[in-house]
Amino acid sequence: MRSVLICQHDAALVREIMPRWLHSFSDLAGIVVIRDQNSQRWKKLKRSIQKDGLFGTLDLLAYRLFHRFRYAAADRAFEQEIRRTLGATYPPVDRQVPILETTAPNSPEVQEFLKACQPDVMLACCKHILKPAVFEQARLGTFVMHPGICPEYRNAHGCFWALVNGDVERVGMTMLKIDRGIDTGPVYGYFTAPYDETAESHLTIQRRMTYHNLSGVQQVLEQIEAGGAPTISTTGRPSAVWGQPTLTSFLRWKRAAGKRRPASPLPHDSKMLAESSVGS
Repeated sequence: MRSVLICQHDAALVREIMPRWLHSFSDLAGIVVIRDQNSQRWKKLKRSIQKDGLFGTLDLLAYRLFHRFRYAAADRAFEQEIRRTLGATYPPVDRQVPILETTAPNSPEVQEFLKACQPDVMLACCKHILKPAVFEQARLGTFVMHPGICPEYRNAHGCFWALVNGDVERVGMTMLKIDRGIDTGPVYGYFTAPYDETAESHLTIQRRMTYHNLSGVQQVLEQIEAGGAPTISTTGRPSAVWGQPTLTSFLRWKRAAGKRRPASPLPHDSKMLAESSVGS
């Protein structure tokens, strides 16, 4: 199975661990690294003001500032733990694996690079919406490990919004195939992992959902290659698109978390969620 990883330049943990993991069970044919420009960040800020208004955008920026001072050190410590554990599990990637850096993930340059890689599967760990000319390059499809249960928690930070809503049964990760919508493609699996909502940040929680379940996702990808991976029906379930975390929402979550219980309601091991547990 030939694979390609698409990731962000500033996502250090993804860039370090995901290639090793893919390389351990597939022929890693290439890596596309997206380097966002400052002008793109300003465009996102302007879109936020247009969509959420000035107060909503200030609420968002206030949370980012708060998170940096309150949780950044703990988040880094968790990342180091993942690096130690998975860095020892998965061997380094061959230096001959081609890498393309780009500021435009849907550009003709990226399309030509992918065409040369001839991937069977691609894994998209990026913030950008990929166009069909890109995600259709993979013979079997392009997949995402979305931090959130779809279709209830599509788009951004699904774990955060599930916790804000007190929807603890839907704090998890969805493995799905990209289509022309936003997290609307065929679902191949739901995964979860232990977490502590009273003490941990939403970033650490969603990273647990990803990095504690790599072996399970590997099994699904191998089933897809073998032609025997079933999909999970989402027909009739509510579907919602969520955005960036805000400080007011975060404070509401943490107040409720303290009343719910001191630790995660989940079992103390990673597992694949049963379809009925997220579809009810």
